[in-house]
Amino acid sequence: MLAISGLCKSYGALRVLDGVDFTVQPGQILGLVGSNGAGKTTVISIAAGLRTADAGTVLMGPGREATVDVLGHPRRAARLLGLAPQELGVYPMLTVEQNLMTFGQLAGFAAPRARVRAREIAETLGLEKDLAKSASTLSGGQARRLHTGMALMHRPPVLFLDEPTVGADVPARRSILGAVRSLAAEGAAIVYTTHYLSELVDLAADVAILDRGRIAFLDTVAGLLARYARPSVGVVTAGVRPDLPGWSAVARGADVGDVRWEPDPHLLATCSATELVAGALKRLGGDTRLVGIDISPPSIESAFLEITGRALTVDDVHGNEEATDACVA
Repeated sequence: MLAISGLCKSYGALRVLDGVDFTVQPGQILGLVGSNGAGKTTVISIAAGLRTADAGTVLMGPGREATVDVLGHPRRAARLLGLAPQELGVYPMLTVEQNLMTFGQLAGFAAPRARVRAREIAETLGLEKDLAKSASTLSGGQARRLHTGMALMHRPPVLFLDEPTVGADVPARRSILGAVRSLAAEGAAIVYTTHYLSELVDLAADVAILDRGRIAFLDTVAGLLARYARPSVGVVTAGVRPDLPGWSAVARGADVGDVRWEPDPHLLATCSATELVAGALKRLGGDTRLVGIDISPPSIESAFLEITGRALTVDDVHGNEEATDACVA
């Protein structure tokens, strides 16, 4: 349904995309993940026909054969896609129902059909009691749900959701994730960017990690965890520093004088977390006080760190993909 091949984009000397390739099939949710500046928003902007590419192709189709050239025929492709960008695009002076109906009518719906569809979307996203409210009075979570709902009005076969739950409260996040799962079950192909990596598990999504302009990993969550994830192990001590071969002091603890120790990656790859902690405790001398131990299971976050060499943080949400993008858009 969506096929991206050899996608390249530069701004001057800055190479943002350097040959991006992936496909998304009907019913598939692909989590596109990367640090700020990795190129996620650029990929989505090009695939949605909003920005040109230096090289590559983006093909889209209503079925399993992607035949519409997005770069050559963006208007034709626009009928096949829905886009909810990271920045809210809600009209504050209109009601919730009017916002939804407007986007339905832009897609070619007659007013009666747009009204019916607006109420379906409102019910799906938990906004059915807010249809008559002005969008300017909505909470942040309600506005985020409305923003997402506007992209769903015409039942697009291809859907791009760029950080759809950023700033959303728990009920809003639950509603949005439920709507995304329902759309995939109906056969939509969905590209979903998020820094809340646990959402990819909730959505049963596949994962594409974008790093330095290329797809560094593409597989299921299970495949990602099996191949790259490591447990997190830490021991915090106070007093005389212990002799812990293969462990590194990585940070201060909560109190002055406390030190957090973590095993080097080669130890994590060869020993279990409990074996590592047991071995470390045996080497603590009488003048070293144990402050705490923490063991976390393998996670998507640890796999992301292993692949890219950097952690995904909350700061990655708000960085507008590349300040360069913002300047030239």
